[in-house]
Amino acid sequence: MSKRDYYEILGVTKTASADEIKKAYRKVAMQYHPDRNPGDKAAEEKFKEAAEAYEILSDADKKAQYDRYGHAGVSGQGRGFGGGSGGMNMDDIFSQFGDIFGEDMFGGFFGGGQRGGRGGQRTRGVRGNNLRVKLKLTYEEIAKGVTKNIKVKKHVPCTTCSGSGAKDKGSMQSCGTCGGSGQVRRVQNTFLGQMQTVSTCPNCHGEGSTITAKCGSCKGEGRVFGEETVSIDIPAGVQEGMQLNVSGKGNAGERGGMPGDLIILIEEEQHKELYREGLNVAYELHLSFPDAVFGTQVEVPTIDGKAKIKIPAGTQSGKILRLKGKGFPSVNSYEKGDQLVQVSVWTPQDLNSDEKAMLEKLGQSNNFKPNPDKNEKSFFDKVKEIFS
Repeated sequence: MSKRDYYEILGVTKTASADEIKKAYRKVAMQYHPDRNPGDKAAEEKFKEAAEAYEILSDADKKAQYDRYGHAGVSGQGRGFGGGSGGMNMDDIFSQFGDIFGEDMFGGFFGGGQRGGRGGQRTRGVRGNNLRVKLKLTYEEIAKGVTKNIKVKKHVPCTTCSGSGAKDKGSMQSCGTCGGSGQVRRVQNTFLGQMQTVSTCPNCHGEGSTITAKCGSCKGEGRVFGEETVSIDIPAGVQEGMQLNVSGKGNAGERGGMPGDLIILIEEEQHKELYREGLNVAYELHLSFPDAVFGTQVEVPTIDGKAKIKIPAGTQSGKILRLKGKGFPSVNSYEKGDQLVQVSVWTPQDLNSDEKAMLEKLGQSNNFKPNPDKNEKSFFDKVKEIFS
Protein backbone atom coordinates (compact mmCIF):
# COMPACT_ATOMS: atom_id res chain seq x y z
CA MET A 1 0.00 0.00 0.00
CA SER A 2 1.37 3.44 -0.93
CA LYS A 3 2.22 5.94 1.77
CA ARG A 4 -0.08 8.83 2.59
CA ASP A 5 1.02 12.38 1.92
CA TYR A 6 2.93 13.76 4.93
CA TYR A 7 1.10 17.10 4.80
CA GLU A 8 -2.24 15.27 4.75
CA ILE A 9 -1.22 13.20 7.79
CA LEU A 10 -0.52 16.32 9.85
CA GLY A 11 -3.34 18.34 8.32
CA VAL A 12 -1.16 21.22 7.09
CA THR A 13 -0.35 22.78 3.72
CA LYS A 14 3.03 22.96 1.99
CA THR A 15 3.32 26.61 2.99
CA ALA A 16 2.97 25.85 6.71
CA SER A 17 5.70 27.30 8.93
CA ALA A 18 7.93 25.19 11.17
CA ASP A 19 5.90 26.27 14.19
CA GLU A 20 2.61 25.34 12.49
CA ILE A 21 4.00 21.91 11.57
CA LYS A 22 5.13 21.37 15.16
CA LYS A 23 1.73 22.36 16.56
CA ALA A 24 -0.06 20.13 14.06
CA TYR A 25 2.12 17.16 14.99
CA ARG A 26 1.51 17.80 18.69
CA LYS A 27 -2.25 17.77 18.07
CA VAL A 28 -2.13 14.48 16.13
CA ALA A 29 0.27 12.96 18.67
CA MET A 30 -2.12 13.79 21.52
CA GLN A 31 -5.07 12.30 19.60
CA TYR A 32 -3.37 8.97 18.88
CA HIS A 33 -1.00 8.77 21.87
CA PRO A 34 -0.80 5.13 23.11
CA ASP A 35 -1.65 6.17 26.66
CA ARG A 36 -4.93 7.63 25.44
CA ASN A 37 -5.67 4.64 23.21
CA PRO A 38 -4.47 1.58 25.14
CA GLY A 39 -4.45 -1.58 23.03
CA ASP A 40 -5.64 0.26 19.89
CA LYS A 41 -3.32 -0.92 17.10
CA ALA A 42 -4.88 1.41 14.55
CA ALA A 43 -4.20 4.42 16.78
CA GLU A 44 -0.63 3.22 17.35
CA GLU A 45 -0.02 3.03 13.60
CA LYS A 46 -1.38 6.55 13.12
CA PHE A 47 0.88 7.72 15.95
CA LYS A 48 3.90 6.20 14.17
CA GLU A 49 2.72 7.60 10.84
CA ALA A 50 2.52 11.11 12.31
CA ALA A 51 6.00 10.74 13.84
CA GLU A 52 7.41 9.79 10.43
CA ALA A 53 5.70 12.76 8.78
CA TYR A 54 7.04 15.16 11.42
CA GLU A 55 10.55 13.69 11.22
CA ILE A 56 10.67 14.68 7.54
CA LEU A 57 8.75 17.96 7.56
CA SER A 58 10.55 19.36 10.62
CA ASP A 59 13.92 19.03 8.87
CA ALA A 60 14.45 21.78 6.27
CA ASP A 61 16.64 19.67 3.97
CA LYS A 62 14.40 16.61 4.09
CA LYS A 63 11.30 18.75 3.62
CA ALA A 64 12.81 20.35 0.51
CA GLN A 65 13.61 16.94 -0.97
CA TYR A 66 10.13 15.66 -0.15
CA ASP A 67 8.50 18.71 -1.75
CA ARG A 68 10.51 18.13 -4.92
CA TYR A 69 10.54 14.33 -5.26
CA GLY A 70 7.87 13.02 -2.88
CA HIS A 71 8.44 9.88 -0.79
CA ALA A 72 11.19 8.66 -3.11
CA GLY A 73 13.33 11.67 -2.20
CA VAL A 74 13.45 10.78 1.48
CA SER A 75 12.83 7.05 1.52
CA GLY A 76 16.11 5.41 0.61
CA GLN A 77 15.52 1.81 1.70
CA GLY A 78 11.87 2.24 2.60
CA ARG A 79 11.50 4.69 5.44
CA GLY A 80 9.11 3.94 8.25
CA PHE A 81 8.64 3.84 12.00
CA GLY A 82 6.46 0.78 11.97
CA GLY A 83 9.21 -1.84 12.00
CA GLY A 84 11.18 -3.39 9.16
CA SER A 85 14.64 -2.51 7.97
CA GLY A 86 15.70 0.84 9.35
CA GLY A 87 12.39 1.39 11.19
CA MET A 88 11.95 3.01 14.61
CA ASN A 89 10.07 1.54 17.52
CA MET A 90 7.88 3.40 20.00
CA ASP A 91 10.72 4.12 22.41
CA ASP A 92 12.73 5.68 19.59
CA ILE A 93 9.84 8.01 18.80
CA PHE A 94 9.46 9.11 22.41
CA SER A 95 13.21 9.55 22.68
CA GLN A 96 13.50 11.66 19.54
CA PHE A 97 10.37 13.79 19.91
CA GLY A 98 9.78 13.69 23.65
CA ASP A 99 10.28 17.44 23.95
CA ILE A 100 7.07 17.92 21.99
CA PHE A 101 4.81 15.70 24.10
CA GLY A 102 6.80 15.14 27.28
CA GLU A 103 5.74 15.44 30.93
CA ASP A 104 4.76 19.07 30.57
CA MET A 105 1.93 17.90 28.29
CA PHE A 106 1.03 14.44 29.54
CA GLY A 107 2.35 14.37 33.11
CA GLY A 108 -0.82 15.73 34.71
CA PHE A 109 -3.24 14.00 32.38
CA PHE A 110 -1.73 10.54 32.75
CA GLY A 111 -0.54 10.78 36.32
CA GLY A 112 3.13 11.41 35.93
CA GLY A 113 4.26 9.21 33.05
CA GLN A 114 6.81 6.43 32.95
CA ARG A 115 10.53 6.80 32.71
CA GLY A 116 11.90 6.78 29.18
CA GLY A 117 8.63 6.62 27.29
CA ARG A 118 4.96 7.36 27.99
CA GLY A 119 5.32 10.87 29.29
CA GLY A 120 8.63 11.85 30.91
CA GLN A 121 11.55 11.78 28.53
CA ARG A 122 14.83 10.06 29.23
CA THR A 123 17.19 10.19 26.32
CA ARG A 124 19.79 7.49 25.95
CA GLY A 125 23.18 8.76 24.88
CA VAL A 126 23.81 11.36 22.20
CA ARG A 127 22.39 11.02 18.69
CA GLY A 128 24.99 10.41 15.97
CA ASN A 129 25.63 12.86 13.14
CA ASN A 130 24.25 12.45 9.65
CA LEU A 131 26.63 11.41 6.90
CA ARG A 132 26.60 12.49 3.25
CA VAL A 133 28.05 10.37 0.46
CA LYS A 134 28.04 10.84 -3.32
CA LEU A 135 26.84 7.99 -5.50
CA LYS A 136 27.50 8.03 -9.26
CA LEU A 137 25.01 6.13 -11.43
CA THR A 138 24.97 5.21 -15.10
CA TYR A 139 22.01 6.06 -17.35
CA GLU A 140 21.09 2.37 -17.41
CA GLU A 141 21.03 2.16 -13.59
CA ILE A 142 18.91 5.31 -13.37
CA ALA A 143 16.43 4.02 -15.96
CA LYS A 144 15.77 0.70 -14.22
CA GLY A 145 16.60 1.38 -10.57
CA VAL A 146 19.39 -0.47 -8.83
CA THR A 147 20.57 -1.82 -5.48
CA LYS A 148 24.02 -0.57 -4.51
CA ASN A 149 26.24 -1.90 -1.74
CA ILE A 150 28.61 0.83 -0.58
CA LYS A 151 31.26 0.85 2.12
CA VAL A 152 30.88 3.74 4.53
CA LYS A 153 33.62 4.81 6.94
CA LYS A 154 31.93 6.07 10.08
CA HIS A 155 31.45 5.64 13.83
CA VAL A 156 30.02 2.22 14.69
CA PRO A 157 28.88 0.84 18.08
CA CYS A 158 31.71 -0.44 20.27
CA THR A 159 31.50 -4.26 20.43
CA THR A 160 33.50 -4.43 23.68
CA CYS A 161 30.89 -2.58 25.76
CA SER A 162 27.92 -3.07 23.39
CA GLY A 163 27.71 0.69 22.98
CA SER A 164 27.23 1.56 26.67
CA GLY A 165 30.63 3.22 27.12
CA ALA A 166 31.13 1.48 30.48
CA LYS A 167 33.89 -0.97 31.39
CA ASP A 168 31.29 -3.49 32.62
CA LYS A 169 27.72 -3.59 33.94
CA GLY A 170 28.93 -2.68 37.41
CA SER A 171 30.45 0.52 36.06
CA MET A 172 27.03 2.07 35.36
CA GLN A 173 25.06 3.70 38.12
CA SER A 174 21.82 5.61 38.36
CA CYS A 175 22.28 9.37 38.30
CA GLY A 176 22.14 10.80 41.82
CA THR A 177 20.82 14.15 40.65
CA CYS A 178 17.69 12.98 38.83
CA GLY A 179 17.31 9.52 40.39
CA GLY A 180 17.58 7.88 36.97
CA SER A 181 14.70 9.72 35.31
CA GLY A 182 16.92 11.90 33.13
CA GLN A 183 14.94 14.97 34.19
CA VAL A 184 14.76 17.33 37.12
CA ARG A 185 11.57 18.98 38.33
CA ARG A 186 11.37 22.44 39.80
CA VAL A 187 8.34 23.81 41.63
CA GLN A 188 7.85 27.55 41.83
CA ASN A 189 5.24 29.54 43.70
CA THR A 190 3.50 32.14 41.55
CA PHE A 191 0.41 34.31 41.97
CA LEU A 192 -1.44 31.62 39.98
CA GLY A 193 -0.31 28.93 42.37
CA GLN A 194 2.45 26.35 42.12
CA MET A 195 4.04 25.88 38.71
CA GLN A 196 6.08 22.77 37.93
CA THR A 197 8.72 22.81 35.21
CA VAL A 198 10.69 19.86 33.90
CA SER A 199 14.14 20.11 32.33
CA THR A 200 16.93 17.78 31.24
CA CYS A 201 19.21 16.69 34.07
CA PRO A 202 22.44 18.75 33.89
CA ASN A 203 24.50 15.94 35.45
CA CYS A 204 23.67 12.99 33.15
CA HIS A 205 22.36 15.10 30.24
CA GLY A 206 19.10 13.20 30.22
CA GLU A 207 20.57 9.69 30.12
CA GLY A 208 19.52 8.76 33.67
CA SER A 209 22.82 7.07 34.43
CA THR A 210 26.52 7.88 34.80
CA ILE A 211 29.68 5.88 34.10
CA THR A 212 32.11 5.23 36.93
CA ALA A 213 34.70 3.33 34.82
CA LYS A 214 35.01 3.86 31.06
CA CYS A 215 35.39 1.15 28.43
CA GLY A 216 39.03 0.83 27.39
CA SER A 217 38.23 0.35 23.69
CA CYS A 218 36.02 3.39 23.09
CA LYS A 219 37.13 5.59 26.03
CA GLY A 220 33.55 5.87 27.27
CA GLU A 221 31.98 7.01 23.97
CA GLY A 222 30.26 3.71 23.25
CA ARG A 223 31.42 3.88 19.64
CA VAL A 224 34.59 3.50 17.59
CA PHE A 225 35.61 4.48 14.08
CA GLY A 226 35.01 1.68 11.62
CA GLU A 227 33.35 0.71 8.37
CA GLU A 228 29.97 -0.68 7.37
CA THR A 229 28.62 -1.97 4.06
CA VAL A 230 25.22 -0.39 3.45
CA SER A 231 22.73 -1.72 0.90
CA ILE A 232 20.78 1.07 -0.81
CA ASP A 233 17.75 0.65 -3.08
CA ILE A 234 17.80 3.41 -5.69
CA PRO A 235 14.38 3.98 -7.31
CA ALA A 236 14.18 4.31 -11.09
CA GLY A 237 14.19 7.85 -12.46
CA VAL A 238 16.38 9.68 -9.93
CA GLN A 239 18.20 12.78 -11.17
CA GLU A 240 21.49 14.58 -10.66
CA GLY A 241 21.44 16.50 -7.36
CA MET A 242 18.63 14.46 -5.82
CA GLN A 243 19.16 13.29 -2.23
CA LEU A 244 17.95 10.01 -0.72
CA ASN A 245 17.73 9.53 3.02
CA VAL A 246 18.62 6.15 4.58
CA SER A 247 17.43 6.21 8.18
CA GLY A 248 19.78 5.05 10.93
CA LYS A 249 22.80 4.39 8.71
CA GLY A 250 24.82 7.47 9.66
CA ASN A 251 27.28 7.76 12.56
CA ALA A 252 26.47 5.66 15.63
CA GLY A 253 25.36 7.72 18.64
CA GLU A 254 27.42 8.07 21.78
CA ARG A 255 26.64 5.62 24.62
CA GLY A 256 23.74 3.94 22.84
CA GLY A 257 22.25 7.09 21.34
CA MET A 258 20.25 6.91 18.14
CA PRO A 259 22.35 6.72 14.96
CA GLY A 260 22.26 9.52 12.43
CA ASP A 261 21.03 9.14 8.87
CA LEU A 262 22.96 8.43 5.69
CA ILE A 263 22.19 10.98 2.97
CA ILE A 264 22.92 9.84 -0.56
CA LEU A 265 23.67 12.58 -3.12
CA ILE A 266 22.93 11.31 -6.64
CA GLU A 267 25.36 12.05 -9.45
CA GLU A 268 24.95 11.02 -13.09
CA GLU A 269 27.77 9.41 -15.05
CA GLN A 270 27.77 11.03 -18.49
CA HIS A 271 26.83 8.62 -21.28
CA LYS A 272 29.25 8.33 -24.23
CA GLU A 273 26.52 8.91 -26.83
CA LEU A 274 23.34 10.06 -25.10
CA TYR A 275 22.43 13.31 -23.35
CA ARG A 276 19.76 13.72 -20.71
CA GLU A 277 17.27 16.58 -20.64
CA GLY A 278 14.73 16.01 -17.84
CA LEU A 279 12.89 12.79 -18.66
CA ASN A 280 13.95 12.89 -22.33
CA VAL A 281 17.10 11.49 -23.91
CA ALA A 282 18.79 13.16 -26.89
CA TYR A 283 20.99 11.52 -29.53
CA GLU A 284 22.68 13.04 -32.58
CA LEU A 285 22.60 10.72 -35.60
CA HIS A 286 25.17 11.44 -38.36
CA LEU A 287 23.96 10.36 -41.80
CA SER A 288 25.81 10.25 -45.08
CA PHE A 289 24.41 12.35 -47.93
CA PRO A 290 23.30 9.29 -49.97
CA ASP A 291 21.51 7.76 -46.96
CA ALA A 292 19.67 11.03 -46.36
CA VAL A 293 18.64 11.15 -50.02
CA PHE A 294 17.58 7.51 -50.51
CA GLY A 295 16.53 6.71 -46.95
CA THR A 296 17.84 3.84 -44.88
CA GLN A 297 17.43 1.82 -41.68
CA VAL A 298 19.90 2.44 -38.87
CA GLU A 299 20.52 1.21 -35.34
CA VAL A 300 20.75 3.81 -32.55
CA PRO A 301 21.74 3.44 -28.88
CA THR A 302 19.10 3.86 -26.17
CA ILE A 303 19.27 3.64 -22.39
CA ASP A 304 18.02 0.01 -22.57
CA GLY A 305 19.99 -1.27 -25.54
CA LYS A 306 19.80 -0.72 -29.29
CA ALA A 307 16.78 0.27 -31.40
CA LYS A 308 16.31 0.15 -35.16
CA ILE A 309 14.72 3.17 -36.80
CA LYS A 310 13.73 3.93 -40.38
CA ILE A 311 15.07 7.06 -42.03
CA PRO A 312 12.65 8.30 -44.72
CA ALA A 313 14.01 9.23 -48.13
CA GLY A 314 14.76 12.94 -48.45
CA THR A 315 15.37 13.46 -44.73
CA GLN A 316 16.74 16.94 -44.06
CA SER A 317 19.60 17.70 -41.71
CA GLY A 318 18.22 18.88 -38.37
CA LYS A 319 15.09 16.73 -38.51
CA ILE A 320 14.11 15.32 -35.13
CA LEU A 321 12.72 11.81 -34.82
CA ARG A 322 10.93 10.86 -31.61
CA LEU A 323 11.12 7.38 -30.05
CA LYS A 324 8.11 7.27 -27.74
CA GLY A 325 8.71 5.96 -24.22
CA LYS A 326 12.46 5.45 -24.71
CA GLY A 327 13.39 8.09 -22.14
CA PHE A 328 13.65 8.01 -18.33
CA PRO A 329 10.76 7.12 -16.00
CA SER A 330 9.53 9.71 -13.53
CA VAL A 331 10.57 8.99 -9.97
CA ASN A 332 7.19 10.11 -8.68
CA SER A 333 4.63 9.03 -11.30
CA TYR A 334 3.99 6.64 -14.19
CA GLU A 335 5.17 9.23 -16.72
CA LYS A 336 8.02 8.29 -19.04
CA GLY A 337 10.12 10.43 -21.35
CA ASP A 338 11.04 9.94 -25.02
CA GLN A 339 14.26 9.65 -26.97
CA LEU A 340 14.83 12.45 -29.47
CA VAL A 341 17.06 11.61 -32.43
CA GLN A 342 18.40 14.63 -34.30
CA VAL A 343 19.60 13.92 -37.84
CA SER A 344 22.83 15.59 -38.94
CA VAL A 345 23.74 15.03 -42.60
CA TRP A 346 27.49 14.61 -42.81
CA THR A 347 29.25 16.90 -45.28
CA PRO A 348 32.50 15.41 -46.66
CA GLN A 349 35.51 17.69 -46.31
CA ASP A 350 38.21 16.01 -48.40
CA LEU A 351 37.19 15.26 -51.98
CA ASN A 352 39.21 13.95 -54.91
CA SER A 353 38.91 15.39 -58.38
CA ASP A 354 36.33 12.84 -59.59
CA GLU A 355 34.07 13.46 -56.57
CA LYS A 356 34.33 17.21 -57.05
CA ALA A 357 33.36 16.86 -60.70
CA MET A 358 30.30 14.75 -59.85
CA LEU A 359 29.09 17.18 -57.20
CA GLU A 360 29.64 20.20 -59.43
CA LYS A 361 27.49 18.54 -62.09
CA LEU A 362 24.79 17.64 -59.52
CA GLY A 363 24.86 21.18 -58.18
CA GLN A 364 23.56 22.44 -61.51
CA SER A 365 20.36 20.39 -61.11
CA ASN A 366 17.29 22.16 -59.73
CA ASN A 367 16.70 19.21 -57.36
CA PHE A 368 19.90 20.11 -55.49
CA LYS A 369 18.95 23.73 -54.93
CA PRO A 370 17.47 24.49 -51.46
CA ASN A 371 13.69 24.52 -51.57
CA PRO A 372 12.38 24.17 -47.97
CA ASP A 373 8.86 22.90 -47.49
CA LYS A 374 6.68 25.58 -45.89
CA ASN A 375 5.02 22.90 -43.80
CA GLU A 376 8.35 21.94 -42.24
CA LYS A 377 8.90 23.16 -38.68
CA SER A 378 11.30 26.03 -38.26
CA PHE A 379 14.58 25.71 -36.37
CA PHE A 380 13.08 27.51 -33.37
CA ASP A 381 10.05 25.20 -33.33
CA LYS A 382 12.40 22.23 -33.23
CA VAL A 383 14.33 23.70 -30.32
CA LYS A 384 11.08 24.19 -28.41
CA GLU A 385 10.08 20.61 -29.19
CA ILE A 386 13.32 19.22 -27.84
CA PHE A 387 12.90 20.88 -24.46
CA SER A 388 9.12 20.54 -24.14
